[in-house]
Amino acid sequence: MKNSSKGGLVYSTDGGRMCPDCRRPLAACQCQAQARPAAAPGGVRVMRETKGRGGKAVTVVKGLALDADALAALGKQLRTACGCGGTVKDGVIEVQGDHCDRILDTLNKLGHRAKRAGG
Repeated sequence: MKNSSKGGLVYSTDGGRMCPDCRRPLAACQCQAQARPAAAPGGVRVMRETKGRGGKAVTVVKGLALDADALAALGKQLRTACGCGGTVKDGVIEVQGDHCDRILDTLNKLGHRAKRAGG
């Protein structure tokens, strides 16, 4: 029988998925709650995308160094300012339609240094 260098439980279905750092269930993980997402090296970028959306334009905001709750609140605020729908997924805010100028103005008023990216 081999001894593991870290010791402890190797596999269990009791707690579901486990955090590799603190070895707690992901729902009770403390290390993920303390980690803050790092800002993108290029800063906050606002761009218009149509790829993979059937030709429909979507304004995408990337590079915000906010946690999930603050990002969702900012997404709601941007969607309200534009009067349209959208979503927040994987740290990226997507707003339906081409609203780059309006989103840039709103982000700059809120203190984020946002730039337009793309064509």
